[in-house]
Amino acid sequence: MEFKVEKTPTVFFVRLQSKEKAFLTYRIVGKVMELIGTYTPPEFRGKGIAALMVKEAIKYAREKGLRMKPVCSYAIYFFKKHKEERDVLINEYRKLSDWEWDELFSKRLTEEKLKKS
Repeated sequence: MEFKVEKTPTVFFVRLQSKEKAFLTYRIVGKVMELIGTYTPPEFRGKGIAALMVKEAIKYAREKGLRMKPVCSYAIYFFKKHKEERDVLINEYRKLSDWEWDELFSKRLTEEKLKKS
């Protein structure tokens, strides 16, 4: 199954067969692209759609000369797993150790769960 990522000024998204959308919300503040949130409908999770959207955001940031700040747990998870993409991050995130990435991910995941309850 092939997915096409589309972009608006605040969202990268994929139209799914179910007429639903998976999306990655972002905002640009100065020269920094903040990855704010991701959502993939449950039946489409685990198919690499969120990663595809983050990779498209990275491509866009590089083309525009932007640095990135992962805010949502999935974006943090992506950069935790993909060290080869960290060059696009703001300085404070490029310097994080594996342990610090784990801590950041765990903290953000907890914050998001508390927000939902």
